[in-house]
Amino acid sequence: MERIKNIAIFSKLTAEQLEKLKKISVIKKYHAKEILFYEGDEPLYLHVLLQGTLKVYKTNHKGQQIFLHEFYPGGLVAELANFENILYPATAEFMSDGEVLRIDYKALEKDFFKNPDISFEIIKSLIAKHKILLDVIQKEVILTADAKVAKFILENSELFDTLKNTQIASLLNLTPETLSRTLSKFKASGLIEMDDKHGCHILDRSSLEIML
Repeated sequence: MERIKNIAIFSKLTAEQLEKLKKISVIKKYHAKEILFYEGDEPLYLHVLLQGTLKVYKTNHKGQQIFLHEFYPGGLVAELANFENILYPATAEFMSDGEVLRIDYKALEKDFFKNPDISFEIIKSLIAKHKILLDVIQKEVILTADAKVAKFILENSELFDTLKNTQIASLLNLTPETLSRTLSKFKASGLIEMDDKHGCHILDRSSLEIML
């Protein structure tokens, strides 16, 4: 019960409402590389990520993954598919072990959507997703490979401690070879340094920011 109350969208519900929500929800555990849903699946549940990291991607005609976004604990996942009653437009895969609160969407819609606090949090979540879409468009259409890597380092340098280069390259929609060359170039230029544990440390932030 306490875990549900700590989720922003449900934080202002009464004890009675939380108990009602609990009856239409289940917490599911997942392992790294497990799929939460596939592109084309029907959105029967509203998903809230409780633990772990989740990546969302589309697959092109060659079977290659096109990374769209990664999700961290506390957020709704692909809720637009629920609200618009459309099939999931992308696949969601766990990058680490994780947990998801899975809520029966029809029951949630019937019993809770008239609550103004929930409606407000949903609007905030949708606005955030719109910003994510704009970021994806900028990254894929405007940014060069150097700029993509620079942006990732500036915003997510700590992920070098936990992710392999192949995983980071996938997140950036780059080949591992391109990522490796770019990191080597940044190191040679004195922009970053990599430690023995693959951690990435920024040495010249302003030069990285200029690339964006």
